[in-house]
Amino acid sequence: MSEKSDPSVWQGFKAFLMRGNVIDLAVAVVIGAAFTNIVNSVVKGVINPLIGAFGTQSLDSYSSCLKGPCTGTGDTATGVRILWGSVLGATLSFLITAAVVYFLMVLPMAKYLARQEARRKAKESAEEIIEVTELEVLKEIRDELVAQRGSGLDRS
Repeated sequence: MSEKSDPSVWQGFKAFLMRGNVIDLAVAVVIGAAFTNIVNSVVKGVINPLIGAFGTQSLDSYSSCLKGPCTGTGDTATGVRILWGSVLGATLSFLITAAVVYFLMVLPMAKYLARQEARRKAKESAEEIIEVTELEVLKEIRDELVAQRGSGLDRS
């Protein structure tokens, strides 16, 4: 019984993997993971030093003390700290990622699809004009034939 169900299970699994959506999703995950490293490098190598010009070079060290005394760092820290610097760093990473995805992927693809749609509509309208023109010509031929038949009957 398992011999009969195994090929269909494998065939179903193969069909699932060969769908375009699954392949596209896998590629997107791999590219996204590689892109995350680039964005993190930009934040650490460019954004943090720029912010470091005004304060410290590490956004993670920016914090506020809610309940003091706030002394020490890491596990030896006392008091209640709000680590807003790490939130700022994550927000900057998100904004940079979103901007790059939008300007380098979404916007060009939207323009490309709009151009393709305009070409398709232009082609359809050209086909309609040709069809209308052919229809007009056929109507004229019909009217001419009717007129010739009508004039031929009047001569008798």
